[in-house]
Amino acid sequence: MPSSVDGPLLSTLHSGYITQGPKVEEFEGRVASFLGTDNVVALNSGTSALTLALRLADTKPGDEVISTAMTCTATNLPVLNCGATLLFADVDPISGNISPESIEKLITKKTKAILFVDWGGMPADLHEIVSIAKAHNLKVIEDAAHAFGAEYEGKKIGTIADFTCFSLQAIKHITTGDGGILTCKDTKDYERAKVLRWFGIDRSKLGLDTRIDQDITEPGYKFHMNDLSATIGIAQMDYIDRIIQSHRKNAAYFDQHLDKYFVRQSEGTDRKSAWWLYTLLLPSMKERDEFKVFAMKKFIQANQVHKRNDEYTIFKDVKHKKLTGVDYFADRMVCIPVHWGLSDHDLKAIVDMCNAFAQKKVKS
Repeated sequence: MPSSVDGPLLSTLHSGYITQGPKVEEFEGRVASFLGTDNVVALNSGTSALTLALRLADTKPGDEVISTAMTCTATNLPVLNCGATLLFADVDPISGNISPESIEKLITKKTKAILFVDWGGMPADLHEIVSIAKAHNLKVIEDAAHAFGAEYEGKKIGTIADFTCFSLQAIKHITTGDGGILTCKDTKDYERAKVLRWFGIDRSKLGLDTRIDQDITEPGYKFHMNDLSATIGIAQMDYIDRIIQSHRKNAAYFDQHLDKYFVRQSEGTDRKSAWWLYTLLLPSMKERDEFKVFAMKKFIQANQVHKRNDEYTIFKDVKHKKLTGVDYFADRMVCIPVHWGLSDHDLKAIVDMCNAFAQKKVKS
């Protein structure tokens, strides 16, 4: 949290206007300029953004949504909460991102949307996913909680899918304390989202008696961001380029110095990861678990971050075919620190730890 937020936050706190107001609008403008889209809606969480995206996609009970099991539960809980049927597609076993080929096999007349996460900040195969969606008249909902600042085919994530959902929770690239952003490809969806986030009332058209001047034509939510959170976000945006570049620099260091024993994601030429996570794949679950213990003894945190969703009781009724890619990825993956605050000493210590483990396993 930068000290530069202290004065502005205190000023907002005592301004007499702490709910959604001018600071939210200013923050949306900063994010819009960064992403390259005008259709930015600031919300109170990334989960609210996903819930609102499903609503805008007209997802109802009886509809089907194709998603991935290899993600945070926050990606898929909104589907259950809106009463739709969730179907799990498989993932690429190396990147952890949803498999377009697997998506196509699950599409039925009931399918309404394709929902996926950009694992660790690495953009999924958006060209293929969008093409499949257009061919079947489906909406694309991108959970970009890991991917603020990521790029695909020269465009920032947030400008490609029908709906892109970002998280501004405490440990993301930037935080507003808690918060979220929804971007909409279609301007009509954007205008509707602004109304639905606050009970179904258009705050830009408030009259003398605020809440009762307008008719409410469809039920909305209390999903809006407040000015306190937005003030934090405005201060954070001053550092976003530096933060993203630091994550990328750290990832590049790992790419260069880590032993080939560790299999890793690769950007290729068509995408740039935001590297919120740096994911390693080990030869087996046994070696992965041994690595976690080895890292802990060196006082370096290494963990899986998210558990495959199909192992949670709440998703026990979700139908899916054999998820061979998920099986491979989930059994072998572990993430090491790639945070913007790591020093050169930290980076070397992480690499030395990883390589010491690799050499130990190779010799055995």
